[in-house]
Amino acid sequence: MPQHIQYIDKICREKQRDVLYLTFNKDSFSTTDWSSWHSRQDIIDWLDKNHMNHTPCGDVANEYGFSSYKGQIYIDVPFDESDPDFIKLSRFLEHPDGSCKFEGVTFCYLPLEHAMKNQHHDEPGYWEALMEDF
Repeated sequence: MPQHIQYIDKICREKQRDVLYLTFNKDSFSTTDWSSWHSRQDIIDWLDKNHMNHTPCGDVANEYGFSSYKGQIYIDVPFDESDPDFIKLSRFLEHPDGSCKFEGVTFCYLPLEHAMKNQHHDEPGYWEALMEDF
């Protein structure tokens, strides 16, 4: 079923705060079908069990190139080291040294300041006008 997937920087601007998301290195998995990656599904199951909202997201938008969805997941937990949900999430995903417990998974944070560099993407008709010249 087709679905509309937001770019992570758009989500960040809508939330008006830094955001957390996961990326997946397809070379670490035996198939390129992201929906069959066990570690991805294990993470989703854990997020659901722990009542942490999440949604598919795209990479940071780039008007100079496009890519297909690669399984990325936005996690609706603030990047705040004193937040109980953030602590729980980071303990689930990371070793004490900050490396990810799941092979091929990267736990990412996007600062609002960086996302604001693409604020012009939110102007009405921006993407449509860009596609006219593509």
